[in-house]
Amino acid sequence: MRVEQISVFLENKAGRLAEVTRVLAEAGINIRALSLADTSDFGILRLIVNDTEKAKRVLKENGFTVGKTNVVAVEVEDRPGGLYKILEILRKANINVEYMYAFVQQSGDNAVLIFRFDNTDEAIKTLLENNVKVIEGQKLYSM
Repeated sequence: MRVEQISVFLENKAGRLAEVTRVLAEAGINIRALSLADTSDFGILRLIVNDTEKAKRVLKENGFTVGKTNVVAVEVEDRPGGLYKILEILRKANINVEYMYAFVQQSGDNAVLIFRFDNTDEAIKTLLENNVKVIEGQKLYSM
């Protein structure tokens, strides 16, 4: 039920994000979801790709600092209140969301939320007990 995400640490200067995407494109790696957060000195690019190990390898070979994290992907109706429903389930179970990002699937009926929790196992258990669709990594990588 966990999804592998890579984090790439980038200098906050023009062209670094383009360089990451060039390296991945040349390696034939497809980006499925991404989030970019920055400070004045550096950024953290979080990516879900179709081949995590290959992405890590080629990025490291090209001088990037890369880490791997487990996150959870949840499918939710793409309508007002969809996110609230998930967050309320987590709040009642006292599960903290460290960060999250989202994307909408091509059909437009559902959105996919990517979560990093302080207690991943408990979060997965709680979501499943509340009939929330948790997406397997292999399915997400091929979306």
